[in-house]
Amino acid sequence: MTKLSVNINKFATLRNSRGGNNPDVVKAAIDAQRYGAQGITVHPRPDERHIRYQDVFDLNPVVTTEFNIEGYPDERYMEIIENIRPAQATLVPDKPGVLTSNAGWNTNEHQTFLKEIIKRIQGWGVRVSIFVDPSGDMVKGAADAGADRVELYTEPYASGYAINKHEAIKPYLLAAEYGHDLGLGLNAGHDLSLQNLKFFKEQIPYLDEVSIGHALVCDALYYGFENTIQLYLNQLR
Repeated sequence: MTKLSVNINKFATLRNSRGGNNPDVVKAAIDAQRYGAQGITVHPRPDERHIRYQDVFDLNPVVTTEFNIEGYPDERYMEIIENIRPAQATLVPDKPGVLTSNAGWNTNEHQTFLKEIIKRIQGWGVRVSIFVDPSGDMVKGAADAGADRVELYTEPYASGYAINKHEAIKPYLLAAEYGHDLGLGLNAGHDLSLQNLKFFKEQIPYLDEVSIGHALVCDALYYGFENTIQLYLNQLR
């Protein structure tokens, strides 16, 4: 079964908007796992506009599933990974100030940089996933750089789903099959939702993991957190 990793950044966004510790991101992670999530994802950005540096260390003892830490691999991020040693480090090309991840790595242009970063992280016993667009060239570049997995950037799929889901999935299916042939594990994330997740999973049966935050937290406002996680898990079964 494809694993569901719940991105809890939005809990931290809500907390930070008012100050204090409500909602409690540590409790959110504990509850998400108790409700069936098989992983917890965070993205500690340099400006700490949602998950803060300290949050990552507070979360580490309570994440009993898979801890996935996303980020641009500057020295601050690398220090977090070296100290925490999460199950997975997902490398994204976002520079400071970017609102949200909106493109994957150019794994050919940044090949040398990524090779060095991946080697360091794997030396700490951490699995490395590279955030890429659904392109065979970018997938191959990730494999050549030594990545363990790729995470396919799914916003274009989500945008095209309502228009023609069969056309929207085509580049993802090709990229996924190519990555599978190269021996890469396969993750996916960004704008996956209750509306489009099941079809994505059905078309790509060897999908290892999806990371979902924004849509899941929005749905939880209407359906409740526990029920929402079950709804997402049902889409993956």
